Amino acid sequence: MNNKTMGIIFICISAFLYGIRYLTAAIAGINTPWTFADLLSEIGKGPLIFSIISLILGILCIIVPIIRKWLAEDLNQIKDNWEELDQPDNADKNP
Repeated sequence: MNNKTMGIIFICISAFLYGIRYLTAAIAGINTPWTFADLLSEIGKGPLIFSIISLILGILCIIVPIIRKWLAEDLNQIKDNWEELDQPDNADKNP
């Protein structure tokens, strides 16, 4: 699976978990005299915490391969420059 696809899936899971907390509170409060804030506190922070974790994983799945590619290109350029400077010159061989 592609890293970008996996990152988008994690971000979608994050949005779903974030919304499901409010949807559950709304459904639970249909025939109750409780306020919406009380219903949210009854549901807890589990979906919110998992949505934040999923969002962070999704962003990391998208960003890390880009940074890895960028660093690999820079390291290859440094390696090429190092090999170019490390080659012996013909003037050094002839006295």
